[in-house]
Amino acid sequence: MLDTLIHLAYIAAAALFVLGLHRMNSPATARSGNWLSAVGMAIAVGAAVVDVATPAPGQHVSGLAWPIIALGTVVGGGLGLYTARSVQMTAMPQLVSLFNAVGGGAAALVAIEDYTKLATAGDSIPLETTVSTVLGVVIGCVTFTGSLIASGKLQGLVPGRPIKFAGSQVAIGVLALVVVAGALYLIFGAPSLPILALIIAAALTFGVLMVLPIGGADMPVVISLLNSFTGTAAAMAGFVIGNPVLIIAGALVGAAGGILTKLMADAMNRSIVNILVGGFGTGDTGAGAAAGAATGSVREVGVDDAAIMLAYAQNVIVVPGYGLAVAQAQHNVRELADLLESRGVNVSYAIHPVAGRMPGHMNVLLAEANVPYPQLKEMDEINPEFSRTDVALVVGANDVTNPAARSNPSSPIYGMPILNVDQAQNVIVIKRSMRPGYAGIDNELYTQPNTGMLFADAKDGLSQLATAVKAL
Repeated sequence: MLDTLIHLAYIAAAALFVLGLHRMNSPATARSGNWLSAVGMAIAVGAAVVDVATPAPGQHVSGLAWPIIALGTVVGGGLGLYTARSVQMTAMPQLVSLFNAVGGGAAALVAIEDYTKLATAGDSIPLETTVSTVLGVVIGCVTFTGSLIASGKLQGLVPGRPIKFAGSQVAIGVLALVVVAGALYLIFGAPSLPILALIIAAALTFGVLMVLPIGGADMPVVISLLNSFTGTAAAMAGFVIGNPVLIIAGALVGAAGGILTKLMADAMNRSIVNILVGGFGTGDTGAGAAAGAATGSVREVGVDDAAIMLAYAQNVIVVPGYGLAVAQAQHNVRELADLLESRGVNVSYAIHPVAGRMPGHMNVLLAEANVPYPQLKEMDEINPEFSRTDVALVVGANDVTNPAARSNPSSPIYGMPILNVDQAQNVIVIKRSMRPGYAGIDNELYTQPNTGMLFADAKDGLSQLATAVKAL
């Protein structure tokens, strides 16, 4: 009866995972999707705890099992709750990367522990267990170190520019060969803990060398890819220990992350392989790159003039970017939009797939300020509207608005789909300085005749605009 209840709980948890993921398709239902998934995970964890801590006939469970489980739940759950509630929105991508690292590392440890137990017992290890173990260890270890490096790049602990050294590509190739050779030995040879340790070391090093050469501008895609790796590693761990809900949850995360990675790569008009080896984007705040550098004069606009343009417009499109998140100005942009709407102005928001530093960064940021979901428009939907727009208000967005992606073949971002901000009748850009974006190149939008630069911190600039609109 207990086994039946546990399996029914696993089925219920898996169903909630699927329903929750489905509801995350829309910003309007994403919150409830999160809750459904969280309830499913609570059920799955509870069932797994009962399954592990309840001895089968003829088996003995250590008296320390329950205290260890309780300690892990309190420490892990406490840390997760604290970090999730205290993290700033600008640091959310780093937190997601750390979660990826924890997930990948945990999956690898599960596979390592099970294989070690079987190998030391002298039992023959089934082929399917060995294959799942090797895949779980390799993918989990690569995800663990790769995610740590990605988080370090986003946090500034590791330089955001591509980091390469002489022979790095050769080293990556050698590590890949070591992993493949070790995997084949374990699959077709005898169980060997030293070979497993060699695979672990090679996979951990491979994860570091894989992410270091990737430029900061590609971090959103890397986060999504590593998230997919985390899910795949978890699914492999599920096969190793025979846990169906872990297999299903891991497969869902792996598939969703893989699809999202492909969509984001398409949004940049680049292949995933090109992103992994291209070394694109400095991630620094220094001078712009020579390739694609903007030429021409910049027209500065005052707060009062910008407020007049916005207040007497019919259609305004707000283009948010990472600068909005840095300044924590999401509530200020909502306040300004409310003022404009009270004057009869139609306001919408243009969301680029790779705006910010992680997938959906701008959607989450604006949802925090209770911006109405119907006003959030994806790139394909909003681009035809720019030519009929009186004012495009760019707040902190840079690379995703650069016309060089369409017009300058020498630019590193040439061919990347962008928001057609330059086609609006008037463009107001709120920016602290003329420093380039995360791709490290100058933005040709800033020198176009219909663009006015409002040099200010995003939060201060939006507050000043709101005050000026109120005074009209």
